[in-house]
Amino acid sequence: MPDADLCARMLTPARLLDIIMRRTVSPPQFRCFQNGNELHPDAYLTQLVTRRSQVLPVANMDRLNQLMQSGCSLVLDSLDSFDPTMEIACRALQWWSREIVQVNTYLTTNDAAGFSLHWDDHDVIVVQIGGEKSWEVRSASRPVPMYRDAEPNTVPPEEILWSGTLRTGDVMHIPRGFWHQATRSDRGAGYSLHVTFGFVKRTGVDWMSWVADRSREREPFRHDLHRWETTSDRAAQEEGLVAGMAQLLADYPISAYLAAREHERQPPRHVATGGVFGPPQAVVCLTDFPPRIEVRGQEVDVLAAGKKMTFAAQAEPALRLLLAGHPIDLATVTATTGIDTVVLAESLMKEGVCAELTEALSSGYTGMIPTGTCSNTP
Repeated sequence: MPDADLCARMLTPARLLDIIMRRTVSPPQFRCFQNGNELHPDAYLTQLVTRRSQVLPVANMDRLNQLMQSGCSLVLDSLDSFDPTMEIACRALQWWSREIVQVNTYLTTNDAAGFSLHWDDHDVIVVQIGGEKSWEVRSASRPVPMYRDAEPNTVPPEEILWSGTLRTGDVMHIPRGFWHQATRSDRGAGYSLHVTFGFVKRTGVDWMSWVADRSREREPFRHDLHRWETTSDRAAQEEGLVAGMAQLLADYPISAYLAAREHERQPPRHVATGGVFGPPQAVVCLTDFPPRIEVRGQEVDVLAAGKKMTFAAQAEPALRLLLAGHPIDLATVTATTGIDTVVLAESLMKEGVCAELTEALSSGYTGMIPTGTCSNTP
């Protein structure tokens, strides 16, 4: 990474432990490993009983401290659901890659081992946030393996493509299916903190499944399959369905599938107050993918979050600012464009395309937005 200080801005060990302490966490989202084995939850979790007898699983910080001192690996999946900075980092990567992104976090202390040799069913970008860790990467033993697959994929290749050490600021891409493992067993005292951004990319199987769902729109596919009819009747039905499937594939090409997947994605959870605490001063677009803005004569359409919103064409300059992915001060946009941006923002917030810029969201963006010219990242 060009700026090593960005690593500490993204996450620190203390901040990760603070997140773990303040949340209700349990396996499989939160796990602990020692000597290469996953520990029973009782080794690091405790049951918090509230005054009203509600039982909540929480991390036992004293036990975690003891485990970390003796050497262990803590794994917290989906950190983006807890932390605004990681939420924003994942959204930026989604806007860039047009794929769904999730971030998992790994804190390894002293000479603890990591996971044994394994492969992931998605592409991974590893970012070493702090400390260092030894890695080994091998090629794929089965081309583009999947989570649900036709054959098992259990034997790694012998050849090592790369082995080495990741240090603070280093970034590595591991394609889907490539075998890999990481450890600190050769490092002694110290720690490693790294995050993995997982990119679950679309495949031909996903496209075919989506097209199959579209078949429900057409009557021939809703009829019972002939079993007891004459041979000619069964053949005629099969011929008609084969032709109908070919027509479906022509009517719903890959480009249509990818566009629909982005447009139909529902908005993520966000704070919405409806002006109860006063009008918002700033907003931010929080859709998983960049909204589509289409100008049609005197109107402009915004397609996002499963909705289509139509505005007057004069609103286009303000809409492009509001939907750019950056925190936007409404008064500044109004002064710049001469358009009542508050009215536009209210419509976008009502539909879940934009959200009020809360203190947590603002903190998550601070120091994370590139200042130079970039591609399509927020």
